[in-house]
Amino acid sequence: MRSGHRLGHLLGHRLGWQFGWLWAAYGTSALGTWLAFGAFPLIAVQVLHAGPTEVAALSAVGAAVGAAVAVPLGPWVEFRRKRPVLITMDLVRCAALLTIPAAYALGALTFLQLLLVSVAVASADITFRAASGAYLKTLLPAEDLLVANARFESTSWTTTIIGPPLGGAAIGLLGPVATVLADAVSYLLSALGIRATRDHEPRPERRETPRMRAGDLLDGWRYILADRALRPLFFNTALFNGLVMATSPLMAVLMLGQLGFSPWQYGLAFAAPSIGGLLGSRLARPLVTRFGQHQVLVASGALRALWSIGLAFLGPGTGGLLLVIGVELGLIFCCGVFNPVYTTYRLERTPTDRVTRTLTAWAVTTKGATALLTALWGVLGSLLGPRTAIGLAGVLLLATPLLLPRRTATTISEPEPEPEPEPELL
Repeated sequence: MRSGHRLGHLLGHRLGWQFGWLWAAYGTSALGTWLAFGAFPLIAVQVLHAGPTEVAALSAVGAAVGAAVAVPLGPWVEFRRKRPVLITMDLVRCAALLTIPAAYALGALTFLQLLLVSVAVASADITFRAASGAYLKTLLPAEDLLVANARFESTSWTTTIIGPPLGGAAIGLLGPVATVLADAVSYLLSALGIRATRDHEPRPERRETPRMRAGDLLDGWRYILADRALRPLFFNTALFNGLVMATSPLMAVLMLGQLGFSPWQYGLAFAAPSIGGLLGSRLARPLVTRFGQHQVLVASGALRALWSIGLAFLGPGTGGLLLVIGVELGLIFCCGVFNPVYTTYRLERTPTDRVTRTLTAWAVTTKGATALLTALWGVLGSLLGPRTAIGLAGVLLLATPLLLPRRTATTISEPEPEPEPEPELL
């Protein structure tokens, strides 16, 4: 038995063919997303001749309104089977994106259409992610969740590495909307992959009241804030992600403007370190096996906060480029370890009948915090200069480990599912 167990570890931990289809669907849509990375701003500038204000609004307003639209969907999805929701959200994203190449071919593309599509895609994306967490929890036993999340994480970083260069080449050869079309097709293929998992999902318990109440919209936040383990992690991830993303526009201004880096150097500085995320995600499960989930969560969460302050010392030339690559490599490696561990920890702490509402609240807060901090740091960058604002974000990131869970928390016990009613005999 032991030799067979060791052989299983060498060959890889098998999670079943149903997870295989789900994983393939995730990888396909992730590749499509990264192929189309930056496609909307590019279309706005090159096709619609939009200015900086319109491009900024496209990114900020689309994400913010999409997050707001997703809020009522969380409670609604919670009490429905998640597999049909996942398929529907994929098809919604596919249909919305297909309108862009269609309108472009007819010469009828407008900025308003881009904005509306970005809202639809953002809201469907949040709903899909929330429902997928609940679906994964019904698909696999608790001991396999970390393996599954680590595979999702490694797939995400792999597509991050290969997607943007391929997308850039496709745009150069086929035009500005080529990658949007590829992204739409990827969601269609994802829907087909999820459909191939077959319907094994247990029916969620019915609501006591048939209609959704206004207070139901806050259920996700109520549960997070009432849980002593999730509450600090919630604030930690929202603040960390917001501060890291808030410096991205300032890094572009500093590197491409003041320091004179070329676009290919700028792209290399942020694409090459994604290898660290792939390596980190591969190490997540072995580290948890050896040191324990809580220890790895806290250690990787603390270590990822130490790197960004180094960007304040960025200089020109090869040395500056290597500094950015080194800082981003360390940051992304720690995130590659942290993300699957924290995602699994969050799923384990959340009862199945609350997962969708909880993940929706989490995603909406993270996107809102990122939008707010990005706008704030844009103002600070104009007042203090990009370098000083980047350094300030790095200093604040050093405090985020204080918001990590301090003690190991017990896993939430699941309620016993109600048995399916037996069919009546005629």
